Amino acid sequence: MLYHISDLLTQLRNGNESAFRQLVETYQQKVLNTAVGMVQDMGAAEDISQEVFVTVYKNILSFKEQSSLSTWIYRITVNKCLDHMRTKTRQKRGGLLSQLFNRADGTLPDNPDFVHPGVVLENREKAKYLFKAINTLPENQRTVFVLVHIEDLPQKEVAEIMNMTVKAIESLLQRAKANLRKVLGEMR
Repeated sequence: MLYHISDLLTQLRNGNESAFRQLVETYQQKVLNTAVGMVQDMGAAEDISQEVFVTVYKNILSFKEQSSLSTWIYRITVNKCLDHMRTKTRQKRGGLLSQLFNRADGTLPDNPDFVHPGVVLENREKAKYLFKAINTLPENQRTVFVLVHIEDLPQKEVAEIMNMTVKAIESLLQRAKANLRKVLGEMR
């Protein structure tokens, strides 16, 4: 049975499993794509996607409908991705010495050749450089760039997701583009 969004919310709040299944089916690909674009690791993105839906399930009663359901889900996704990236950064910093001594070649485990699964084969080489460059952006710029240019969300919705004004999103997007041009120019 397919539910209208208000009925879906009512059914979710009543613990209806088919409503939750519909929610997952509706948003699963969007959540996964956002996570993959942000963390650039398919395994981590899949884990984050599961965490997002567990969080939605546990917190649906506290959803106050001040934004749309999709905006709320994107916000949870972005926050889970940022948490993951912060944890990964802390682990890199904290475990640097042990990693240097434990790896034969002394390199850090990273994913420099990540290519988003949605990229067409003939664009993979370009995409590899783009994602490497995106990875160098500050957190807010990276988030805005991924949501606007990879997930193709309107700036107004991105502003809601990030609790910012549309002007702030535009500014972050301009800085992200400028930083990407600089980084991509250096990669050539």
